[in-house]
Amino acid sequence: MSGSIFKLVAIGAVLAGTSVPLLADEVTDALEAAMDAYAAGDLAGTSTAMAMAGQAIATRQSALLQAQLPPAPNGWTAEVSEGFAAGFGMMGGGAGVEMRYANADGSVSFTVTLLADNPMIASMGAMLGNAQMMALMGKVVKVGDQAILDSENTLNTLAGNRVLFTAQGATTAEMMPVVSLIDFAKLGTFDAK
Repeated sequence: MSGSIFKLVAIGAVLAGTSVPLLADEVTDALEAAMDAYAAGDLAGTSTAMAMAGQAIATRQSALLQAQLPPAPNGWTAEVSEGFAAGFGMMGGGAGVEMRYANADGSVSFTVTLLADNPMIASMGAMLGNAQMMALMGKVVKVGDQAILDSENTLNTLAGNRVLFTAQGATTAEMMPVVSLIDFAKLGTFDAK
């Protein structure tokens, strides 16, 4: 909805005695700035504002991905790798999060990485979206209905054909108590209502 139409709807609602929720945030602000720049014929400004909207959406999606990761088991810690998703713009975009899990004395640790809507996923999709293909590359384990490639203590799968999951850094047995808590069906639709 363009800024001027949204403003007219909001003014009309106020005059009619009802309220319209104003959804001002980084995404809507950037989209409105892009609409205004485009209406003014400023294509460079439009492009910049659209890039800012894309970054804001990716930041939101990364937070939603993080919410899909389970808390640390008792006696363990879980720490998000700050700035992990910052470089995705140079890798074609998308969202991502990396969480490091470690036991109490730090003798065992591993990372779980989630990447969504990145061009790299398309190249991995042919391999990880097919259980038969995964079986040719290594052992296949299941978490719920999700087939996961277990290749030398690195776990990989593709959830919902758009979220690349990787767990690595410890043995499969050490990682599975955390991995088994992930709802892979929900992970594939992490940003849908």
